[in-house]
Amino acid sequence: MSTDETREVWQRGPIEGIPPLLQPIAHALLQAVEDAERLTLCFPSALLWERPAGLASPGFHLLHAAGVVDRLFTYARGEALTNAQRVALTAETTVPIEPTTPQALVERLREQVATALEQLRHTPESSLPEPRALGRKQIPTTVIGLLFHAAEHVQRHIGQLLVTTKVLLASADNP
Repeated sequence: MSTDETREVWQRGPIEGIPPLLQPIAHALLQAVEDAERLTLCFPSALLWERPAGLASPGFHLLHAAGVVDRLFTYARGEALTNAQRVALTAETTVPIEPTTPQALVERLREQVATALEQLRHTPESSLPEPRALGRKQIPTTVIGLLFHAAEHVQRHIGQLLVTTKVLLASADNP
């Protein structure tokens, strides 16, 4: 029999304070953090920016996951990106000058998800169909569209992180 600690986040019940229609978004974001923690627990910093077979690096996936949550939740509030958010977006594709660790990048994701959960707690379900605009092109969407896509997009990158870390660790074990 499974304990709460071994169940996926969505199987543990509602997240306190999150409106019912937003529970799946909260569950997906929290699951992404837990999966990222598990995947990077023993992952060496030396491999963080490696790109096996031209794939995106583990560092990119972790930075991008946090950035996606930040940006899409900003749009869901009906706000434009700040200069700092635009700089961070550009920085996701380059290896940082300052050394970092996988755990530090996971902590960044964890903090961004905590901020997102707080926003979800204050998002009335009645606002979900409200129109919003995405990016410089002002692509039409809705509050729920942005929130759902943030969770879905992060999950996609964590899945890619899983594959890339396995490939890199297997290559490191069998040079």
